[in-house]
Formats: sequence, structure tokens, C-alpha cells
Amino acid sequence: MTETIINVAHACADAARTVIRPYFRTSIQADAKSDDSPVTIADKAAERAMRDILEEQLPDHGILGEEAGQSGHDGDWLWVLDPIDGTRAFLTGRPTFGILVSLFYKGRPVLGLIDQPITNERWLGVEGQVTTFTAANIPGKAGTRICAELNKAELSCTSPEMLTPEHTPRFKNLQAQTLRTSWGGDCYSYGLLALGQIDVIAECTMKPWDWGALVPIIQGAGGHISDWQGAPLHLESDGTVLACGNPALLPQLISALSPRN
Repeated sequence: MTETIINVAHACADAARTVIRPYFRTSIQADAKSDDSPVTIADKAAERAMRDILEEQLPDHGILGEEAGQSGHDGDWLWVLDPIDGTRAFLTGRPTFGILVSLFYKGRPVLGLIDQPITNERWLGVEGQVTTFTAANIPGKAGTRICAELNKAELSCTSPEMLTPEHTPRFKNLQAQTLRTSWGGDCYSYGLLALGQIDVIAECTMKPWDWGALVPIIQGAGGHISDWQGAPLHLESDGTVLACGNPALLPQLISALSPRN
């Protein structure tokens, strides 16, 4: 991982910030995509700004974006972008959405960046390195907390609606074994887990642009992230995502999320 690549990731996030900020808490209109999720001009313009940088600076890398699909070189390196993860939060004026920038190498995420453009918070994870967190006048230091007992764990999920009929009872079984559940947050919740504020996140129906940036950040902060079976996430994963601050809890978490006969 070169300094140039890391600088390009930061440049992408900076460009997306510049696009998104003027639209925040305005009367911006949203269109419904094929899956009924909302998309705005800010989503599309922010992704375009990031693509312009990548196409100029790293023309031999591929790009996969939530809004514009896949383009560029079909090789080992693939940038995966989500210009606004949490468009519903963005549309309702809540600063809990984020810009997600990730880089995959041979199908494995090796760099991840979460940026919150309103609060100026940024997490950067690079494979094999300690996650960094920077913010303007907001406390926080990267590093998960060691919650030793599942019944004392703070559980989080973006929305009950993202849980399919197959996954809902499995999530509820985990929920019954934890201290309490908080809803909402999208990628911002994973940033909070990396700061030691949340202990467990379990979600499903996730796409590579939803989780790609999260993997190096959670791992670099001392946590674990995988699918619900504990397997590493890859481009063909089943859409389930399990993150925890204390990897020692993983066997209990997998057991709680296992299908019941």
C-alpha cells in the first residue's frame, strides 16, 4: 500500500465532501431506485467526482460504484465507492451518513475510509496498520473496547427493515442475549464500534460498497468483521455482516445468529 494510493483515497473523500455539503438540510429531491432505496443528485455527483480522480490518478485500477456500476481496468485492483451511505439519514438532516471509499486487491478489501462530511470525522483503515481517526473538536480515539460478556454488549443495526424473514428470528435471538439494541447509523455505527462506543453490529442485505470500507477499519481498530458464519467478506459474500469489538465473543455471536431448526 503506497502513500500515493492513500492520498488518492483522501482526495476522493475530500471531493465528495465538497459536493455533498451544500445539499445538506436543503429541499433536495430523491428518486427511488429499483430496490426502492432513495438516490439524490448529491449521491450521483459525489460518485462522479470520486471517479474523475481515480480515472486520472490510477487509470489501471477498476471502479465499482453504487450509483454508476463498474468501469475501468479489469485487474487485481478495484475501488469500491458509496458516495452517501445512509441516504435516508442525509435526506432527513441527520449527520449519521457517510462517504465510503474502499480498495480491494484480488477481491479482498485492503483499504477503507469512512468520512462524515458534516462533523468532519474520518476513519482510515489500511491492511496491516492501526486504524486512524481524525476529527475537528470531537473526541474519539480508534480502538475497540473489550466487552467480555455478551449480556453486557451494546448491539446495533441500521434498521429492522433490512432484516429478511429468514434473518429476523436469528437477529432477535442475538438481541435477546445482549444488553440493549440501538437502531440507525448506517456506516457511522461501524465508526463508533471502531471507537469503542458499540460492541456488536449484525446486519444483512449488504452490498460490497456497504461493507468494503468497514473491513480494514474494524480490523485495524482491534475488532472482528465477517459474515454471520464467521467467514471473511468477499465480493460474492451472502450480504450478512457481523462486526464486534471483542473477537473473543465471536463463537457466541455465531451461535446466536445460526439458523434454528
